[in-house]
Amino acid sequence: MIPIKTKNEKENSHQSFVYTLSLISGKWKLHILFLLLKEDIMRYGELKRALQGITHKMLSNQLKELEADSLITRHEYSQVPPKVEYYLSERGKSLIPALQELCKWGVDHMDDEL
Repeated sequence: MIPIKTKNEKENSHQSFVYTLSLISGKWKLHILFLLLKEDIMRYGELKRALQGITHKMLSNQLKELEADSLITRHEYSQVPPKVEYYLSERGKSLIPALQELCKWGVDHMDDEL
């Protein structure tokens, strides 16, 4: 049985969906989040190698946006040559159950005949 939602509940769920998509939409953000979920901490070069086909500018922009939205943390070490690491923030870690569900759905449906 599907629960009946009030108009306000429907609007709130739509707004929350749109908000969530605004944070993770795009070709690379979910890939980046998934890699950081798997690897915990990654350097820029590691991300670039793992994301075949991404340009330097796109990766840089996507990382800046994810950091601005508090989904990842950028830690810069003061050394020469510069060392920068990225990892999921606490807010980003709260996406782990959703990412795991997306992976589970993929496993369940990867072999579906269309």
